Amino acid sequence: MTDMTDMTDPIVIPPATSSLVESDLDPAQAVRRHRQAAGEPWLTEIRAGQTLRIVDLMGNQAVDVIFYDRHDPAEHYSATETLLAQGSLYLSTGSVLMSNTGRPLLTLVADTCGRHDTLGGACAAESNTVRYALQKKFMHSCRDNYLLALAQADVGLGKRDLVPNINFFMNVPVTPEGGLTFADGVSAPGKYVELRAERDVWMLVSNCPQLNNPCNAYDPTPVEFLIWDGA
Repeated sequence: MTDMTDMTDPIVIPPATSSLVESDLDPAQAVRRHRQAAGEPWLTEIRAGQTLRIVDLMGNQAVDVIFYDRHDPAEHYSATETLLAQGSLYLSTGSVLMSNTGRPLLTLVADTCGRHDTLGGACAAESNTVRYALQKKFMHSCRDNYLLALAQADVGLGKRDLVPNINFFMNVPVTPEGGLTFADGVSAPGKYVELRAERDVWMLVSNCPQLNNPCNAYDPTPVEFLIWDGA
């Protein structure tokens, strides 16, 4: 029997997915175009077959997103199922966002950034306190954004429905020992990611208001969402 306390080999981190693919969709043909203000929340529906583009307008702005099945919100994006399905810690073209029941929710079909985080989670009052300082506790956070958007929308989702999220455009390298580091972003103005919805979903967004780490150069900025109908 192996004594696990004697195992000192470092954790093996799968290589980052970096599949840069540009889209051929014309913004003029989008059925919806929405600019989200810096640091603000949003909840909207994406229908099956539609393609969603998230645009990092100014560069290195983290966009924290959770997806839910539109008709059964108990089925939602699962970081665990997604990582198991693709064998990578990072998302890019070809990644499939899986639900907690192991079914596809959306597929990344284009990406000009090349890396999106699945592990860093959403900032909250508690994490602001632990990572930065006690006086940062009451700063606006992504978790507060989520709760505000859900309360305003009144769609039957609440605090108990919040799950680990995706951080689009955010760079969170993982050390060989398994630790997380919040690093300068790898995105740039105009970079985007596109996702095709495999079913009707709710998209819950916090355009991250974080002012305390370099992921967005300490300066939250607007982002843009475009939606095209399927063929």
